[in-house]
Amino acid sequence: MAGNMTLLAAVSFLSACQQSYFAFQVGRKRLKCKVSPPAVTGSPEFERTFRAQQNCVEGYPVFMIVLWVAGWYFNQVFASCLGLLYMYARHKYFWGYAEASEKRILGFQMSLGIFALLTVLGTLGLANSFLNE
Repeated sequence: MAGNMTLLAAVSFLSACQQSYFAFQVGRKRLKCKVSPPAVTGSPEFERTFRAQQNCVEGYPVFMIVLWVAGWYFNQVFASCLGLLYMYARHKYFWGYAEASEKRILGFQMSLGIFALLTVLGTLGLANSFLNE
């Protein structure tokens, strides 16, 4: 069975690496802005980077669920491609927000649209599965 879900597993692994990369960037910004843990306030540059990373972390569990449900019950290839697009959108969101809070909007809108599409696909796939039983 694991061989059947290789694409979803690969996208999941890459997205976990992306989350680690965002956390690493917060650590670098802590050093640059001299913000010692556990403090989460400091320069606006640090706070934007920290907030961008936290926002990505907050949505991550739900993204993983809708990615896997859409891939398992609808179409693995399509869901995996959407997962990669979601990662790109999160990348744009993170770096846009880190630079200036108003620059986060495009990445946010992209990721929200992709997230909604994954949710719809997962819902359709689950509904189809229930109807076929």
